[in-house]
Amino acid sequence: MTPFFKKKYIIPVVASAFLFVGVSFKDNFFEIAKQIEIFTTLFKELNMNYVDETNPGELMDKAIKGMLASLDPYTVYFNEQDVIKFKINNTGEYTGIGALITRKEDKLIIREPYKNFPADKAGLKAGDEIIQIGDVRISDFKDDASQLLRGAKNTKVDIKYIRQGKTMATQIVLDEVEIKSVPFFGKIDAKTGYIVLSRFNNKASLETKEALEQLKREGADRIILDLRGNPGGLLNEAVNICNLFVPKNETIVTTKSKIEEHNNTYKTSKNPVDTDIPLVILVNGRSASASEIVSGALQDLDRAVIIGSRSFGKGLVQRPVDLTYGTQLKVTISRYYTPSGRCIQALDYTHKDKNGIATKTEAKNYNAFKTRKGRTVYDGGGIQPDIELEETKSNPITEALVKNDGIFNYVTNYYYKNPNLGDQIPTFSDADFLDFKQFLKAQKFSFNTETELALKNTLAVAKKEKIDESINPEYQQLLTALQKSEDNLLDKNKIEIKNLIVDEIIKRYQYQEGLYQYYLRNNSEIKKAVNVLNNSPEYKSILKM
Repeated sequence: MTPFFKKKYIIPVVASAFLFVGVSFKDNFFEIAKQIEIFTTLFKELNMNYVDETNPGELMDKAIKGMLASLDPYTVYFNEQDVIKFKINNTGEYTGIGALITRKEDKLIIREPYKNFPADKAGLKAGDEIIQIGDVRISDFKDDASQLLRGAKNTKVDIKYIRQGKTMATQIVLDEVEIKSVPFFGKIDAKTGYIVLSRFNNKASLETKEALEQLKREGADRIILDLRGNPGGLLNEAVNICNLFVPKNETIVTTKSKIEEHNNTYKTSKNPVDTDIPLVILVNGRSASASEIVSGALQDLDRAVIIGSRSFGKGLVQRPVDLTYGTQLKVTISRYYTPSGRCIQALDYTHKDKNGIATKTEAKNYNAFKTRKGRTVYDGGGIQPDIELEETKSNPITEALVKNDGIFNYVTNYYYKNPNLGDQIPTFSDADFLDFKQFLKAQKFSFNTETELALKNTLAVAKKEKIDESINPEYQQLLTALQKSEDNLLDKNKIEIKNLIVDEIIKRYQYQEGLYQYYLRNNSEIKKAVNVLNNSPEYKSILKM
C-alpha cells in the first residue's frame, strides 16, 4: 500500500469526525481540533513507517472501538455490514434464510430456524453447525459470515454443516423474511387475551393494535401484554403502543440531555383503542429500553399492573449518525424518564469502580416518586413490578447455563435421542435432570462465573511465573470445592432450570408458536396475571381505582 493511498484514506475520517461533534465541538473547538490533528498525524506516520505491512482499516476499527468502549456499551461504530443489520432490526424485513444464527469459533450455529422459512424448508435444525457457504469455508472468513446468507430472492446457496458429528449438505433458496413484532396472540380463556410483543420494529404498534382488536372481537375483555425478553427498539413505537390504552396528549416519556435540542417530551397523538380494558404487563430482567418505556409509563399512569421481575434498566437514548463510506455511529445522546420522573437507566457509566465496571445505585439510595393516583414507585434503574415473582428472577447459574449453551447443547442431544416427540408436552423428571447434570460433566461444561474465571486466571498467572506446580494441590482443592458449590446451585435452582429445558425442548419440535401455546396453560407468570385479572378487587386495589 502506497503512502499516497494512506493519506487519501485518512481524509474522510477526519472530515467525519468534524461532522458529529455538535455543540460540544463548538465549546471545545481548540482541544478537539488539537486531538484530531495529533491522531491523524500519528495514524499516517504509523502506516508509513511501521516495519511490517499494516491494515489501516483494521487499525482504525480497533482505535474507534477502543475509544467508544470507555463510554457505554450502546455508543458503537457500525461498518457497512453492521448498518445493514441495524436497518433489518428496525424494519423487520430482509431477504435471507429465516433463522437465528450465532458465530462460535469457525462455525455458524443455527439457534432457531423460523417455521416455513428457507432454513426450515431446507431441513436445517437448531444445533446445526454451518462450516461452508458456497465455496467459502467459515474458518477462512473472518468478517460477518451471516452476510454470505443474504442476497436476491430465489438465490440458491449451497451449504455444508455438521449435525451430531456428521458432515451434511443442503441447498437453501433465499426468500423474503418478515420478523414479526407480535409472533403470537391468542385467548387464555373465554375472557382473557394474551399478546406477545417481542421487539419494537416499525410494525410493532400496528401488529399490537391488530392483535388487540381481534381479541376484543373474540370476546376478550382483559389483556395480558408479554414484554418478557423484549430488548426494545423504536421509541415512537413504544409511544404508539401506550396510545392503544391511554388517550391523546398523555406524556409517555421524556428525554434529558446536556444538549438542549435532545431534550424532548413524547406524547400520545392518536385515538386509543380501549382506555378501560384491564391490563397486565409481564416483564423480566431482559425487558429493556422501549419495553421499559411502555411498562413504566403505563405503571405511572395507573393504567396497568406490572408483574414479574425488575426490568433491565436500559434508559440511554441513542441516535444514528451517518458517516462516510456507508458507515455509521450510534451515539448516546440523552436519558429516558417515565411520566413520574423516574430515570430508567440502571448503570452509571460516568462513574466506574476501580475495575472499570459501571456502578449501580444501591436500593437504600433509591428515590421515591408518585404515580398519577399517588402510588409510590422508585427509581434505581429499570421498572420494579407491582407484583414481584421470585421464580422469575435470574441467578448466576441459570444465566451461565443459557449464555454458555449448557441447556442448548443438551436439548440438541435430547432432540435426536427422542425424534418422535412431536406435539407432545415433554415430562422432564428428576432422573432426566440427573442426566442433564451428567451431560454437563461429560462435556466439561464451564460456567465461567466470576469466581471460576478468577481461579483459572490465578493458575494461568502461576504457570507464567512457573510456580503452578507448587500451588497445584491447593488449586485442585479450590476447584473441587467450586465444582461442588456449582453442583449444589444446580440442585437449588432445579425447578427453574427444568422449566428452561422444557421450554427449549418444546421449541425444537413445535417452534415458537408451540412454546406460546404451552405458556398459555403452564407458565407461572401468566397464571398469576390471570388470577389478578379475575380478582377485580385486587386489580383495582393495586391501581387505587
